[in-house]
Amino acid sequence: MKFFLPVLLVVCLAGSTTSVRATDESPSPTPNIVYFLVDDLGWTDLGCYGSTFYETPNIDRLAASGMRFTSAYAACPVCSPTRASILTGRYPVRTSITDFISPSGNNQPDNWKRKTPLLPAPYSDRLQHSEVTIAEHLKSHGYATFFAGKWHLGPEGFFPEDQGFDFNLGGIERGGPYGGKRYFSPYGNSRLSDGPDGEHLPDRLATETVRFIEQHQEQPFLAYLSFYSVHTPLIAREDLVEKYKSKREAMGLSAEWGVEGQRKVRLVQEHAVYAGMVEAMDAAVGKVLSALDRLHLTDRTVVVFMSDNGGLSTSEGHPTSNLPLRGGKGWMYEGGIREPMIVRAPSVTQSGEVCDEPVTSTDFFPTLLELVGLPLAPELHLDGESFVPLLRGKSRERDPLFWHYPHYGNQGGAPTGCIRDGDWKLIEFYEDGHVELYNIAKDISESQDVSGQYPDIAKSMKAQLARWREETHAVMPAENPRWQR
Repeated sequence: MKFFLPVLLVVCLAGSTTSVRATDESPSPTPNIVYFLVDDLGWTDLGCYGSTFYETPNIDRLAASGMRFTSAYAACPVCSPTRASILTGRYPVRTSITDFISPSGNNQPDNWKRKTPLLPAPYSDRLQHSEVTIAEHLKSHGYATFFAGKWHLGPEGFFPEDQGFDFNLGGIERGGPYGGKRYFSPYGNSRLSDGPDGEHLPDRLATETVRFIEQHQEQPFLAYLSFYSVHTPLIAREDLVEKYKSKREAMGLSAEWGVEGQRKVRLVQEHAVYAGMVEAMDAAVGKVLSALDRLHLTDRTVVVFMSDNGGLSTSEGHPTSNLPLRGGKGWMYEGGIREPMIVRAPSVTQSGEVCDEPVTSTDFFPTLLELVGLPLAPELHLDGESFVPLLRGKSRERDPLFWHYPHYGNQGGAPTGCIRDGDWKLIEFYEDGHVELYNIAKDISESQDVSGQYPDIAKSMKAQLARWREETHAVMPAENPRWQR
């Protein structure tokens, strides 16, 4: 059964341009929230994060008007678990969604066909109704709630409309736009009507988001635009593909490859189709931000931009490079879990600020509550810690960050656990229990495993990770009886 805190009357000053005392007749308007979540966008896939090939002018302007985070993390190196963590403020181990949800169940242990030493751990294939989402909580406090785009958190009956969203445009069970003409209409999506033939999906989702904002501008709202972009299939507008083919030639770029495990990994950003997908996503972000300006809502709207996992660099077309980060989607190295993240909070953030303090996707729930003036609810966002002090330019003491991925990713990664505590990061490989230790501040590329140089630190962090797994009842992978060494 879902439960909610009682609605409290709160006067919030964060979103107004003038101070209003509690005794004034006109309290400050309650801030709105616009949340952009991009699928598979890598840490360096934006101009403001260093890309010279992809063009993202709208997101770059958002970063220039707010705070850009350089050590922001997804709670998992694949999508569904991170998405659940954002909505609930809880680590994936607590929701039992520890891998991407496969409608066929072929990544569940009972259906496992791959020749691997371990069987992946079982996981929940839906976000249970007992979980209270940020949308449900805000709705109980008078917010209109809207979802557009990728959901990937369960079958029908567990869609956005069943988890606190008043409106759902496009959120279904699938992890990608796999119906119809994929990224172009007709979409073959039961929660998104087809547009004119050839209509582009990211633009349509932005249009629907703008329509919702226009219709609900007189009340506080949560608009959650969860792009299918830039996930496979790799398909872009033809004009953008041609643009980036020409740009690639003009810059003298060509593909270069390295090796990660048994996979080749892309080392240069030069994929023209992927670049077109990134630009179209950026244009959609720009459409929504322009609507906030036009409707005079910018000064009372919190805007968040985030990705759900690292860029796809070792599989399925290898469309991007995450350098200087190691690995990519599906890996516990920084390239798989460190994300581009931007927050603009009127009267809280200053323009053009950069923060290097670690934050993670579970932290959004309490942070957003604090930004809009609602009391925190630790019994709900159990693992999230508000980073509002960071947004105000102050420091914050945060507990270590933990990860648990007891699965074999499609991108080459194996079952792993991870802990980051200060500048130290330890990865434990579940197949044989060995660990790798990195000082992230000195070695962001994770090129030097220093577990042998600092055995006491490695031993202590491994024990801390084990205690956390025990406390959270984390499910571990089992030995594969069909494995032959």
